[in-house]
Amino acid sequence: MVQDSPAPASDLLTTYPAAPDRVDVAIIGAGIVGLATAMRLLQARPGLRVAVLEREAQVAAHQSGHNSGVVHAGLYYTPGSQKALLCRAGKGLVERYCAERGIPIAFPGKLVVALSEAELPRLASLRQRAEANGVDGLEEVGPERMREIEPNAAGIRALWSPRTGITDFTVVTRYYASDVARLGGAIELNRPVTQIERRADGLVLHTPRGPIQAGAVIACAGLWADRVAGMTGDHTHDSPTIVPFRGDYYTLSPEAAKLVNGLIYPLADPRFPFLGVHFTRRIDGQVWAGPNAVLAFRRAGYRRRDFSASDLAEAIGNPGFRKLARRFWRMGAAEMWRDWWKGAFVKEMQRYVPAIRGDQVTFGPSGVRAQALSPDGTLVDDFDLAGGDRVLHVRNAPSPAATSSLAIGDKLAAEAIGRFGL
Repeated sequence: MVQDSPAPASDLLTTYPAAPDRVDVAIIGAGIVGLATAMRLLQARPGLRVAVLEREAQVAAHQSGHNSGVVHAGLYYTPGSQKALLCRAGKGLVERYCAERGIPIAFPGKLVVALSEAELPRLASLRQRAEANGVDGLEEVGPERMREIEPNAAGIRALWSPRTGITDFTVVTRYYASDVARLGGAIELNRPVTQIERRADGLVLHTPRGPIQAGAVIACAGLWADRVAGMTGDHTHDSPTIVPFRGDYYTLSPEAAKLVNGLIYPLADPRFPFLGVHFTRRIDGQVWAGPNAVLAFRRAGYRRRDFSASDLAEAIGNPGFRKLARRFWRMGAAEMWRDWWKGAFVKEMQRYVPAIRGDQVTFGPSGVRAQALSPDGTLVDDFDLAGGDRVLHVRNAPSPAATSSLAIGDKLAAEAIGRFGL
């Protein structure tokens, strides 16, 4: 199931059908989850009038197009959770989809490393979780086997997941969009939803290019999920809010990239839903190190200098965020330090690949994670797929949402068909 040749560009549409004034279902957000849901709806109900509305000028503009491209095997997620179930199902679906479309996908495998005896209990706990989730080919390995897999990695023991894969989820999302268009769906770029009005016969979505009337809405709005929920009246005092966390990567030079065969990961802190600095060999052959996790000063703030006074005030004024900051201020300060000082970031890299030098890495791309935060200051760990009257919301869909996208699309499509009588 490994594809090494580029996906044929002729299979991708560059323009999409416009939306009619009235649709059966309007989907807000042309990221990988929104488009997967549109595709599954149209496959299940041919002829359904579906329109996808996107605020940006392209599909996959945010999380779908700003990630490391890992096809996750499901090691980390709480057994029985939505993440665990949908990642496992979605991995097989996205692998088959890539094979059918000729989208490059490979399986270099992931090595999750314990650096010291103190980390071995966490390694054992992770193994139990991964086994409960049915991760294929999982193996606990000692130093000799580790050196066979990743000769330059540090550590005393590790978990080896040989079926962890890599692809380009921007390309995958573009193929979803092409399939939606071929199935008769509309995709409107540069058409943000500014207001949602409820009426007896449906909902009216107001946009700068005029209104669209919809029988039902599925909101896959990512960084703006809570604001869209507010437009529909489904955001209450106990609903999660979105806090944007920026993650910066460094790119290894071609010489340094030879030090990494596949994916080298740390043992994550179980209290925090961020993995920490890790190494990812990408489908194009580059190797990225990162990301860190710092508060973005703008909802879509991909650069350090990106700033919005209103977005920052909203985040800092959030009681849940203040509780989170008090609880994890030391960790947050360390992340900020690594963000601003390259030497600190490199030092963190060297804990896992000691041979890397600072002159072998350059500041690379960044992503912004739309992290849902509960009012009590708890970071929402699981996917949050919630339903209301005529509206379904994807309130929280961070990693592994791209891996899980087709499974999430299946779930949302089935719920919409049942709930809305489509």
